[in-house]
Amino acid sequence: MSTALYVGLMSGTSADGVDAVLAAFEEQRFVGLRGKLHREYPAALRTRLLELGRGERPIELRELCALDAAVAEHFGGAALELLATLNLKAGAITAIGSHGQTVFHEAARQPRLTLQLGDPSRIAARTGIVTVADFRRKDQALGGQGAPLVPAFHHALFADGSEPRGVLNLGGIANLTWLPNADAADVRGFDTGPGNALLDEWAQRHLGRAYDAAGAFASRGRVNEALLSALLAEPYFSRPPPKSTGRGEFNLAWAAARYPQLNELPPADVQATFVELTAASAACAIAAHAPGLRRLLLCGGGTRNAALVASLGARLAGVAVQTTAPYGLDPLEVEAAAFAWLAMRTLAGLPGNLPAVTGAQRQAVLGGIYPP
Repeated sequence: MSTALYVGLMSGTSADGVDAVLAAFEEQRFVGLRGKLHREYPAALRTRLLELGRGERPIELRELCALDAAVAEHFGGAALELLATLNLKAGAITAIGSHGQTVFHEAARQPRLTLQLGDPSRIAARTGIVTVADFRRKDQALGGQGAPLVPAFHHALFADGSEPRGVLNLGGIANLTWLPNADAADVRGFDTGPGNALLDEWAQRHLGRAYDAAGAFASRGRVNEALLSALLAEPYFSRPPPKSTGRGEFNLAWAAARYPQLNELPPADVQATFVELTAASAACAIAAHAPGLRRLLLCGGGTRNAALVASLGARLAGVAVQTTAPYGLDPLEVEAAAFAWLAMRTLAGLPGNLPAVTGAQRQAVLGGIYPP
């Protein structure tokens, strides 16, 4: 049985850098990772991408094009660095699946819009490898949200007919996949709200660091119930799926607008409250849309935040909460592996979206194919 190797490249809404994985497939079935690495963005590039994603200041077209090229160079460099660590040549790789860097996503009104930077032509040219990218816009063209796209991959890896499961990805934005059984037709998924986005912004402001390591900062604070109630009153949380969101909607400016006294509170208390916001919004989403959940598998950078994981466990009594690691995939590599899987599906002419998740009119082969 022949094995096909694909590189998956992913940078989420936290924009901390690129996760690169080498995924192996046999007869279109994921069989594991052969390698992985994380390549951080240079500080200036990350800062500008975050500013752009939050809509904090306008950008000229030339700078936007330059950022598109810079992100592509960084993504291509991550792929080459991964292959070098594994002593592999470009010819051994069937294709790269590149998510790119999301800097804008709006799906609550028509026309639905999304933008990922990281020119796939540059990635293909630099690496010498066929690159598949721009996965979200086909789904939007068919009336869908364009997100989340990972539930189809979650189903392929984690669904089990013997128990109802969920997968909660704790990236900058949190998204839930509901796997009530092994039937792909029953899969549901949507963005529950902020994951690490507010936590990271607040840590950057008060700690001077990109994130709150292990949730230590939050653990020093106490939840402010008035702040939590004001934030949970956000209409997005009660909006029925399909739905998706991004940093443009959930950021510190949003939090301050909902609770004007935000900056008067003890910083550690705010961080503790942001942890509870992520946990409470996810738990409410599970209660409303994943009845009978028995096991919740966690993935994404938020799995390293002990305060957040503990809060989720406390709010989900009777649910086994654990990471994806015992099920064959490091929780930090799930999304990058998903885009390697989506690239494989595209080259095979197979659909990558689930209309019941995104709201698209039909299933479709996603993305574009860029020869080297």
